[in-house]
Amino acid sequence: MRLCRFRHQNCVEVGLYSEQGVWPLEALAASYREQSGAVLHLPDSHELLSFLPPAADGHAAAKHLDRWLSGTPQTRRPQPLAPEAVELLVPIEHPNKMFFLAGNYTEHILEGGGVAAERAETFPYVFMKPPSTTLTAPGQPVRIPAVSPSHVDWELELAVIIGKTTRRVSEADALSHVAGYTIINDISDRQFKPNPGRKTRPRDAFFDWLHGKWHDSFCPCGPCVVPADDIPDPQNLRLELKLNGGVRQSASTAQQIFPVAAVIEFISSFVTLEPGDIIATGTPSGVGHATGHYLKPGDLLAASIDAIGTLVSPVIADE
Repeated sequence: MRLCRFRHQNCVEVGLYSEQGVWPLEALAASYREQSGAVLHLPDSHELLSFLPPAADGHAAAKHLDRWLSGTPQTRRPQPLAPEAVELLVPIEHPNKMFFLAGNYTEHILEGGGVAAERAETFPYVFMKPPSTTLTAPGQPVRIPAVSPSHVDWELELAVIIGKTTRRVSEADALSHVAGYTIINDISDRQFKPNPGRKTRPRDAFFDWLHGKWHDSFCPCGPCVVPADDIPDPQNLRLELKLNGGVRQSASTAQQIFPVAAVIEFISSFVTLEPGDIIATGTPSGVGHATGHYLKPGDLLAASIDAIGTLVSPVIADE
């Protein structure tokens, strides 16, 4: 099952997602009632967390509708809203926190000139992005910042959505706290240097790197969420990013140094994770910085992960 948030005729709804279109859950429930005579009670909510595990009342109803739709003959199946008729929205409208891993794939560390480390010898490097200004809906543009336009890069990542309050959870139990999985493109400005005439300080390079993550629109997310119970093993997913149709990144989450459960254990050991919080689990090799190939206006990014879908983002110049 793939769930999305979308806008149709000025109304925000939750629906079942496919590349062929979107089935609004409320309309599906009405069709189900007409054909079966049974009533399914959906939460009065347009937030995905209400239809995701582990604690959502609407999860079972959404799963039932998904199974019913799949098993209904084509002649009796309700028709989806066409892709061009809906505006896909970010899956989680207002996450309280968004965490991102830096250097969670060995080949990505090496392509950047770093030294790979074994999991037992180190710990995850985690940074944050401001959700309200970086989160960008599927199909909406990544904007090349006028203040620093020449070194903007892509980073395809598997993202984890937390489903319940999580504090000091063990790695063994961590996945039971996950609501679902989606796709994030951690857009990065590799050469951001605020105040070019500045006096150099020892930590300038780190903060330049960090601030280069924060430009507006630098976190495309979506197009949908797959519930956690539909992806029992998040360490067995293929990732692929295409730029203008050419493959730039191709890897598997099996290559992560710190698997999803270990990342949740680590962050929750000192930060309370809340429902809707998002953790992006790092990018594999193949970023533009490794070859000196950066984004420019007119480019088109397509970030794909098995079982989830493809997150498409056009690139434009910021006004």
